[in-house]
Amino acid sequence: MKAEKIEYLKSILADGAVIEMVVWKVPQPVPGSNHLYKYRLFFGRNGERIVGFDNERGKGDHCHLDGKEFRYTFVNTQKLKKDFLAEVQRRLKP
Repeated sequence: MKAEKIEYLKSILADGAVIEMVVWKVPQPVPGSNHLYKYRLFFGRNGERIVGFDNERGKGDHCHLDGKEFRYTFVNTQKLKKDFLAEVQRRLKP
């Protein structure tokens, strides 16, 4: 089985901010993770990442919030998207 893209969404907000979510199903876990998904969720503005969730090879599941990196506990893709969008929403509030 090859990697299969199962989710893709990209939105550009009125202020130019970008929200992009990409999730692949992979045949074996990405080193550092213990599930069959590879993902990259991004929210940024003017070339700067404000919120990011990913499972980069060797690093495993983690998130980037306002320039700091934290471990992330992956449960499933629905919770991943919910957690990501909640962090984005916090930063969109005036």
